[in-house]
Amino acid sequence: MAENTTGYRYYLTLCDGPTCMQKASRTMRETLERELARLHLSDKVRILVSGCLGMCQKGPILIVNPGYAMYGRLTEEAVVRIVEEHLFNNRPVLDFIIDEDHLFNKFYRVFGDVNFFGKQMRIALRNCGVIDPESIDDYLCVRGYEALAKVLSVMTPWEVIAEMKKSGLRGRGGAGFATGVKWELTAREKSDVKYVICNADEGDPGAFMDRSAIEGDPHTVIEGIIIGGYAVGARNGIIYIRAEYPLAIKRLERAIAAARAAGLLGQNILGTAFSFDIEIRLGAGAFVCGEETALMHSIEGHRGMPRPRPPYPSASGLFGKPTLINNVETWANVPVIILDGADWFATLGTKTSKGTKVFALAGRVNNTGLIEVPMGTTIRQIVFDIGGGVPDGRRFKAVQIGGPSGGCLPEQYLDTQIDYESLTQAGAFMGSGGMIVMDETSCMVNIARYFLEFTQDESCGKCTPCREGTKRMLEILTRITEGSGTAEDIVRLERLGALIKRASLCGLGQSAPNAVLSTLRHFREEYEEHIQHKRCRAGVCQAMLSYAITDACTGCGACRKACPVNAISGTQKTLHVIDQKACIKCNNCFVTCKFEAITKS
Repeated sequence: MAENTTGYRYYLTLCDGPTCMQKASRTMRETLERELARLHLSDKVRILVSGCLGMCQKGPILIVNPGYAMYGRLTEEAVVRIVEEHLFNNRPVLDFIIDEDHLFNKFYRVFGDVNFFGKQMRIALRNCGVIDPESIDDYLCVRGYEALAKVLSVMTPWEVIAEMKKSGLRGRGGAGFATGVKWELTAREKSDVKYVICNADEGDPGAFMDRSAIEGDPHTVIEGIIIGGYAVGARNGIIYIRAEYPLAIKRLERAIAAARAAGLLGQNILGTAFSFDIEIRLGAGAFVCGEETALMHSIEGHRGMPRPRPPYPSASGLFGKPTLINNVETWANVPVIILDGADWFATLGTKTSKGTKVFALAGRVNNTGLIEVPMGTTIRQIVFDIGGGVPDGRRFKAVQIGGPSGGCLPEQYLDTQIDYESLTQAGAFMGSGGMIVMDETSCMVNIARYFLEFTQDESCGKCTPCREGTKRMLEILTRITEGSGTAEDIVRLERLGALIKRASLCGLGQSAPNAVLSTLRHFREEYEEHIQHKRCRAGVCQAMLSYAITDACTGCGACRKACPVNAISGTQKTLHVIDQKACIKCNNCFVTCKFEAITKS
């Protein structure tokens, strides 16, 4: 984007995010290049790449300019038609344009899917899907590093901190602690050595906010970290990111190298007396290392285990030195606050939760992907307006907010605002931003068991309440889902959950029972059905299911062949029968039958 593109008739932006890559966006690019060459358009069309635009459900995505025609769910056939009809004959291909009901000026749209983007406000993700994440020139074209130049030229460190405090920005890593206050506490510490850390160890199931932000706009995060270093008096920055994010790591490495080459990292940044550099440290994928003290232990070369606080990292953090630590989304907001002003930022959101929040929208929802909404947006607006509602005409049942540490909220909480206090009051947790939608095919007891199994497996084992308490809770939940639960088990779960929350050492243990306690609070009747009637209304808990063959059976024998334990008998063209004692309830017969002749209850 930064170089002279005079003479190009069209500019194509192809999403190069991980979901689109998984759906063969690289193959789409090869097809584009081949077809452009075939029609002698290579010198008239420029192909650009971008990070994730957020519309993961509709990838691979291609945007054609001028006019902002957005094509989705690309195939090689679609690319061939787009080149022939749109780029060669100037006729947009309506078959592949996303949500043609919202077209603007007959063929072109304002910005893709109006429903999807209409209620969003992109601040942390402002450049994702817009610029080439591997080009520092692209970032400079969208006011990149202007905030850094501003703080180094006309602002003192204390003025930067005052601006952050005035903005009302709270840490987006889950706890929601005031960012400016954290910066001030670190700045007041007297030390020759201080550290600034970016926590990019994102481990929640279904969460991909930090990964996508780095993959789509790494320079924003880097710029925010440098500004934080200047404000607190640090010279050393560390980005701690899990090794499972190879694309994010590659783009960070390239961005850091480009920033160094441009004089934006290293000695005497932009010709000033301020020197600062950043290094990358890879995590091995331990969920507990998302907790700041465990993360610092990992960087120091120790096993990732949390320690009691105080002292807090601002006083004694990495290697015993004052340390400022924020997550990716928090850092991505910093340049915007410096450039556009704290007063403007504070007008966004609610009284106590300012700005916007990024969510990874997943589960039983039509438009899965990455979104960013102003604080105060309701869950209903996210699920039904941005998310497009629940697919296949099913009914919304619950939403899990905050990952395994969060809580499940039922339908009556759809109008709850997204802010720290409202979610906590409802029994959920903001967390880092995972949001998983469930419909009536989801069993809430099994959901609770799944999340508890994850947190129990990820427990570092340091403190007894978390190590032993989550294991006992998981045993009880497993017993219930297998049809062996008793009425006393519900009381045991509630008592154990309260004890673990109160006595665990770190945030992982303190929040581990949330999924269980919130489902007990809102879906207690499902637990009682599992225990008293040995019934799973969603048909998920296999041990409680009973399979039967109805008169609709044609005797084709497909179910008999699919049964791994020979529990189905019958001859060709006669009604088959299931031996209930031999049946292991694997569900193979139900899936195999083409005549809907097998029921499960």
